[in-house]
Amino acid sequence: MTYHKTPIRYGMVGGGKTGGIGKVHRTSAEMFDHFKLCAGVFSSNPEVSLESALEWGVSPDRNYRTYEEMTEKESARQDGIQAVVITTPNHLHGGPIKSSISRGIHVICDKPLTISLDEAREIQDIVQRSDRVFMMTYCYSGYPLVREAKARIQRGDIGQIKMIKVEYPQGHLATPIEETGLKTFEWRTDPARSGQGGTIADIGSHAFHMLRYVSGLKVRSVSAELSSFIKTRRVDDNAIVNLRMENDAIGLIWVSQAAIGHENSLNFKVYGDQGSLEWSHTDPSKIWLYQLNKPKQLITRGSAETTFEAQRATHVPAGHPEGYYEAFANLYLEAARAIYSVDNRKAIPSEVDYPGIEDGFEGMAFIDASLESAKRNGAWVDL
Repeated sequence: MTYHKTPIRYGMVGGGKTGGIGKVHRTSAEMFDHFKLCAGVFSSNPEVSLESALEWGVSPDRNYRTYEEMTEKESARQDGIQAVVITTPNHLHGGPIKSSISRGIHVICDKPLTISLDEAREIQDIVQRSDRVFMMTYCYSGYPLVREAKARIQRGDIGQIKMIKVEYPQGHLATPIEETGLKTFEWRTDPARSGQGGTIADIGSHAFHMLRYVSGLKVRSVSAELSSFIKTRRVDDNAIVNLRMENDAIGLIWVSQAAIGHENSLNFKVYGDQGSLEWSHTDPSKIWLYQLNKPKQLITRGSAETTFEAQRATHVPAGHPEGYYEAFANLYLEAARAIYSVDNRKAIPSEVDYPGIEDGFEGMAFIDASLESAKRNGAWVDL
């Protein structure tokens, strides 16, 4: 595909210099020269917001106090932003999404979509009735070998899926660290800002999206056990979820932020009636393929046997490391391809692959069903 190389002008809501995820978004968005930061409401603290704007080359007159002011003024400018990136705490996603879509601005939103299923349904309806590109940054689907696994499953390399297991353990909430007042932990454990789900929302949404993305199977119902290992914590920090999926496949998700010794140990194993596949975030440039009555096969990123889907997400030769930033940047690259197509009144090419509003809504449905199941002592709850 050929694209016009004028960078997409974007603004940010959140992501100021005192936060962590904002830098990831900015670096990834601009890695392939398809985006340029032009405006923002970078922090609820006006001083931090202005400092962030000046540090990143954003004109002070395009550093705004509210997202409403930004979307109103930018949509009236000839050189106004074409997209907005939302990196705020969960309860502040809905307003910027609605304001941006109403003014014809494309949206890129951090996960999860919002804090309630009712608002998620409202947002989904607004986005689907618009012609704007909407992307959720479920970043792990940007890894080349995650896409390799998905492509091989779709073409039948392991036969019909019987079981899939996704794990995502972390250990940074093994102590009541939110009581120290650190912002990044404090809001994530506050139900008013994170939603009623803690770990099940924060990283459980990632695990659920990975399960859906790789397998391609819909989830019918869940049975969940949510725990808080820190007794003073108001949200869960550990979750075990059993899943019943279409095609009679079964699934298992374990996510924890109180698993001492783990950092970001996301991994999946998919078992079919003709073979299986394994991938781990701790060694993302490899997947293992096991096929019935054949020797196990190691597939490495950038090697000749990888699929088209993995090759188009690979940017350096085999043997050179590609990691988290590049995976994140792959999603921004896909969003840019979609935005260029829409803004030039062309159909989005079929190979463009990014998590959309449906993925965001499904993630909220999973969180909601898991919370309901846990309240009912693990009863099966339909999504």
